[in-house]
Amino acid sequence: MRITKVYTRTGDQGVTGLAGGQRVPKDSLRVECYGTVDELNSALGVARAFNDDPELETILRAFQNELFSVGSVLCIAPADRMDGMPAVGDAEVTRLEELMDRCETELNPLEEFILPDGGKAPSLLHLARTICRRAERLCVRLAREEPHPGEQTVVKYLNRLGDALFVLARWTGKRRGEKEAPWERPAQKKAV
Repeated sequence: MRITKVYTRTGDQGVTGLAGGQRVPKDSLRVECYGTVDELNSALGVARAFNDDPELETILRAFQNELFSVGSVLCIAPADRMDGMPAVGDAEVTRLEELMDRCETELNPLEEFILPDGGKAPSLLHLARTICRRAERLCVRLAREEPHPGEQTVVKYLNRLGDALFVLARWTGKRRGEKEAPWERPAQKKAV
């Protein structure tokens, strides 16, 4: 695919084209879904820029490539999809679970809520996690409004990815020697 110009002027009236050619408002739910997945992918790029761990680099690069596949599912209306298009499935979900299981062997079990911090890379992973959860919520709504197996698989993948980003933030912090900051509960006030 060769793009000669970035601007086309076709969106100046607030509509955009899905990959299948259908024109939709730029604030449609489907566009909101793949736009948020794109935002998540960019956040992972920022996390990579502040990372110096080669193992984490490999993991995050894989996530970014998988998110392009998620975006390709979301940017095409179900009726316009064809066999063989990029997608995520059970293999990617299983790989995320295996990654979390491996990382959690190096972590202490959580006994309390922790603040989303831990240095630059872990904090950026927590930020990516929250964007991932927003993408997941939007895709849940899309799957409910436009039921299709592709959208259900995306929801499952994003759910596991959000979990994985939480584990990776903790794991990265531990490898860097960062201490987890527990949530300091406010003192209980007496009822009047």
